[in-house]
Amino acid sequence: MGKYDDIKKEIESLLEQGHNLYHEVYESYKIKKQCKFLLDNYESWYTKSLYLVRQLASEREKDFIACYKSDKRRELNSNTYVISDMIQGVGVASWYMKVAYLIRNQVSILRSCYDKFDSKVFDLETLLRADVFDSEIESARHLLKNGFLRPAGAICGVVLEKHLANVCKNRGITITRKDPSISDYNDKLKDIAYDIVAWRRMQHLGDIRNLCDHEKHRDPTKEEVEDLVDGTDRAIKNIF
Repeated sequence: MGKYDDIKKEIESLLEQGHNLYHEVYESYKIKKQCKFLLDNYESWYTKSLYLVRQLASEREKDFIACYKSDKRRELNSNTYVISDMIQGVGVASWYMKVAYLIRNQVSILRSCYDKFDSKVFDLETLLRADVFDSEIESARHLLKNGFLRPAGAICGVVLEKHLANVCKNRGITITRKDPSISDYNDKLKDIAYDIVAWRRMQHLGDIRNLCDHEKHRDPTKEEVEDLVDGTDRAIKNIF
């Protein structure tokens, strides 16, 4: 259960950091000073927290991101002000309380991840599977380093296919084909788990996997297998 304990401690640490960020902004508003602690630490905290929110509470991911940035606003005012504005030095000090409110919202979302995780609602099988996949990817990297291109690609192809199958299962997506491929899962997940750019990238990884699995095709290049290994590693860490 080492993985479980590590993630739990990471969430606890991020919650503490989030509270510190909130209080720093709140205190800075009262005495009208710059929030140096936030400027130095928020981006790192946001990146780590977003990754956990994406894993444990994907239904709140958009809410978490909306506190940080706004891609659709038409004008800047105290109502549309977001955390990234403050980090970039945009706006006025009187809007700092809005930032404190937004950080408090993000901390609350992160707290819901902790509650969900600690109550064991979160599927621990996902954690164990991630450990197995990490080990298999390391094996593929070792094979690749020693020139065994097809075996390295074949291992990653299996890992990627299994991961996409699990993503479909967790999202309630049904695959009717008897022996679905990466392409089948990829088509189902387009515009649901990722955008068209990521869909094309996944399709490319599937094509490389086919080169590795079928000797009647041309041999895969080292660069192609490297793409497959790195792409598989990214997928299991970012697609849920």
